[in-house]
Amino acid sequence: MVGYGRQLQGLAIALSSLAGFIDALGFITLGGVFVSFMSGNSTRFAVGTADGAWQTVTLIGGVLALFVLGVILGSVVAELTDRDRRTRKTAVLATVTALLTIAAAAVFVDWTPVAVIAMTLAMGTENSVFRRHGETTVALTYMTGALVKIGQRIAAAFFGGPRWSWLPYLGLWGGLVTGAVLGALAHRVLGLHALWIAAAFAAALTVSVRFLSDRELTDGV
Repeated sequence: MVGYGRQLQGLAIALSSLAGFIDALGFITLGGVFVSFMSGNSTRFAVGTADGAWQTVTLIGGVLALFVLGVILGSVVAELTDRDRRTRKTAVLATVTALLTIAAAAVFVDWTPVAVIAMTLAMGTENSVFRRHGETTVALTYMTGALVKIGQRIAAAFFGGPRWSWLPYLGLWGGLVTGAVLGALAHRVLGLHALWIAAAFAAALTVSVRFLSDRELTDGV
């Protein structure tokens, strides 16, 4: 995060908020299974295996596989549109928007399983917005790394390091938490139809990439 300008940091925080929003919707719908936080799912998968809770294990195993497929999809889209960073980011975000729109439309016709599949694919795909040499540089759908960075950079500040370099990571974590709160509140009112809000927000972020400064995109990845 600290290697990016403010516009790209803002985009990352906004995408983290989107992930939190979607994850809250998925968590409520699936009764405690995440659609973006795969570390938590992996622990539940392991505990379910030990307990012989095979229905839960099957559900979580499917979500894990879908998330990885989403990462593959995002990576393929990024590779195919890698002629410049603006185009690559736009293409990946457009794919996320399309998947969330499919999810919202599936809810409209009462195809909840299809909605969950599309939501999970979208969360995997989102992780290809920020990348370098084919690897993700900013984790947008999971925050353990951000919390570690906060702690490390606060400690570094005690020994003469940059005083405020932990703030972007706090923003990333705060974005996900805020998005999750809003997602849970939206679910109370709209149920999974709140996916239309997520799809519209993703579309707005897709358009916003076209207005990022050339310098931001040259300095960022």
